[in-house]
Amino acid sequence: MFFINVNRQERAVDMPSDTPLLWALRDYLGLTGTKFGCGVAQCGACTVHVNGNPTYSCITSISAVVGKNVTTIEGLSARGDHPIQKAFLDHNAFQCGYCTSGQIMEAAALLRKNKNPTREQILASMSGHLCRCGCYNQIVAAVQQAAREV
Repeated sequence: MFFINVNRQERAVDMPSDTPLLWALRDYLGLTGTKFGCGVAQCGACTVHVNGNPTYSCITSISAVVGKNVTTIEGLSARGDHPIQKAFLDHNAFQCGYCTSGQIMEAAALLRKNKNPTREQILASMSGHLCRCGCYNQIVAAVQQAAREV
């Protein structure tokens, strides 16, 4: 049994220590906003924050997050009104939506560290995230809008 802090709540997880955080979040805790994409940290769909840093939950074990703060898309904003979430809606920065939570979590971490990123900095930060629908220009525009609002 492990106790992990997820979205500002201590949660008990009864899974093997090497279980990927992704599966603890989705299957054990029912937090399905974090998506499984590739399982090898190549697409970014599973991105969450661990102590504020974007982290691929598909390759991070639950034992690695004991004593740390994990934030999922559900914990980013209780009402879904974080500036980056609103900007994604404003710019239609998604089509199928599968990559959206990972993209938003990455963008939120970027804007926490850099309040006024250049286009190149946004592209570099978001480079570990694949959007199969090709919404990259809308994603960059959404991040730029959110940067003006945070």
